[in-house]
Amino acid sequence: MAKISSSDLKIMRRLVSGIVGMTILLTGCASPSQENSSRLDLIKKRNELICGVSGKIPGFSFLESDGSYQGLDIDICKAFAAAIIGDSTKVQYRPLTAAERFTAIKTGDIDLLSRNTTFTLSRDSLGGNGLTFGPVVFHDGQGLMVKKDSGINSLEELANKSICVGSGTTTEQNINDAFESASLPYTPIKYQDLNQVVAGYLQGRCSAMTSDRSQLAAARSGFKNRKDHIILKDVLSKEPLAPASDGQDQKLGDAMRWVVFALISAEEQGITKSNIDKKVQLANRNPQLKPLRRFLGIDGGLGEKLGLSNDFVVKVIKTTGNYGEIYNRHLGQESEVPIPRGLNELYNKGGVHISPPFN
Repeated sequence: MAKISSSDLKIMRRLVSGIVGMTILLTGCASPSQENSSRLDLIKKRNELICGVSGKIPGFSFLESDGSYQGLDIDICKAFAAAIIGDSTKVQYRPLTAAERFTAIKTGDIDLLSRNTTFTLSRDSLGGNGLTFGPVVFHDGQGLMVKKDSGINSLEELANKSICVGSGTTTEQNINDAFESASLPYTPIKYQDLNQVVAGYLQGRCSAMTSDRSQLAAARSGFKNRKDHIILKDVLSKEPLAPASDGQDQKLGDAMRWVVFALISAEEQGITKSNIDKKVQLANRNPQLKPLRRFLGIDGGLGEKLGLSNDFVVKVIKTTGNYGEIYNRHLGQESEVPIPRGLNELYNKGGVHISPPFN
């Protein structure tokens, strides 16, 4: 083996040192851009939020005859736009079927999803759909609707009958699990979206249709003879519905999460669309009201931690009102799709909605 001279050894050391130094330099240059890259920044730069919705579910997201979208899910989109951009009108609504929704997130066709989507382990996990879910905006459960004159009053009485169901959904899995658990045979009639499920049901292609109970109520609200149809008492599943985004983007996920919590916390504190300005004035005049000042962005810099303006809560409440106002507007007793709040009440009123502290 040839002997390496001391001069050659010095040259080799310099080369290795240079390579290591260049690697560190390149790594240092790449890391910040990767860490800071977020869909949140793209939304701000674009000055528009692209929100995936259904567009076919009254009370949640429905395309009206005048071309506007209305519903609880739509107001959640508006709240996100108000917080991120500062303007709730800067939203492009992208109607998606159940089969399209997760692909649209992964391909970047939409920024986020606000489309009656059930929060599940498989959808949330990296080994599954790899999504990040915001807080639940509607606690639901799957049900069954039948014609009143069918004489059917329970799941057991649907044995050996056909049921219209949306394909590629948790609904399809739940109905199969329910019938298997009860050792009851049935025939699923599968459709791509809720409108097709409803059409199949009304045309008599199945004895019952199944979906979230909220969607059944929404669908029935549009029937010509709505009193001729009943929703059975059987509840087949838990369906916590929540907005979702790409699970690789924590910055956008954090912003979504705390916008929804802001809606809930505002209702807890009695802050509404009509009194938000007075609450801001009150907080400005009283330095001792520290929790209120933090919540409204006067102190604490909480918005900046999320990549939002510190007064993002004020912008959101001015746009949509608090969670209770959104619910009552679209699903309250005076709405076209009245659904009792039940679990969707605040925790101190018998429901399960609660917000962590804004500290």
